Amino acid sequence: MMDDEKTPDAVDEDAQPAGPVAEDDSSSSQAAGEEPSSTPPAGEASPSDADASAAGDSVGGPTPEEALATGRGGGSPAEAGPAAEDAKSDEKKKDVIPGADLEPIAVEPEAPALSAEERARVEAEEEERAKREAELTGADEPDAEAASRAPAEMESGARYLATGKRKRSIARVTLVPGDGKFEVNKRPLEEFFPRPLHQTMARQPLAVSGYEGNVDVRVRVHGGGISGQAGAVRHGVARALTEIDAELRGDLKRRGFLTRDARVKERRKAGLKKARKRPQFSKR
Repeated sequence: MMDDEKTPDAVDEDAQPAGPVAEDDSSSSQAAGEEPSSTPPAGEASPSDADASAAGDSVGGPTPEEALATGRGGGSPAEAGPAAEDAKSDEKKKDVIPGADLEPIAVEPEAPALSAEERARVEAEEEERAKREAELTGADEPDAEAASRAPAEMESGARYLATGKRKRSIARVTLVPGDGKFEVNKRPLEEFFPRPLHQTMARQPLAVSGYEGNVDVRVRVHGGGISGQAGAVRHGVARALTEIDAELRGDLKRRGFLTRDARVKERRKAGLKKARKRPQFSKR
């Protein structure tokens, strides 16, 4: 009975409050010889981890930029090379102006459309050039362009009259059946028009229609200059041929032989020096 009964002081000494005991658990565990836990609390890095990372950096571990270039830290340096080259090529492409490597396209200006008169002049110059080349080389003269149809038959005493004009020149043309004689103001064509260009212009309608050598041409021309008179003769001959054969009109008109060049020098007006030139104005 004496052992079971304890004094109040003994009871208080054995009983220990929960708070102080919880606080001294570590000290009590160390006193008992237990090893402390090595796991640090969440959110805190242990000194050993910091030392390991520092040691890795000093040894030569990849930097964050290198890790990103190698695919977020993975891959070997050999794999990182193509990736770096692609990045450099992308930068170069950004610096280059778009379309700088393209070759410019040369755009040739379109030639203006020629009028019927200009086309006829070009054809006459080409014929004259071909004739000169044939004379230099000693070859035969080029044959005239073949007519679309055979020449029409004409009566022995028939006469076909027409008037041709160009600028201020006026030519009165008469066609009669013959062997191809060509007279201008009672003079041979070669004497009246010394230049082969003007001779070719006057003969063009006959050569195209196929009547060259089948008719005789008599012309009276006046006014204007030499080129204007040659154009007037050609105009008059073409009109006279349409009197012989009306079906020739389409071909002659297409070549510009029936188109009259109406450019005429403007007359001088009273009070002016020329057609539009005025005397100099004096204020005083």
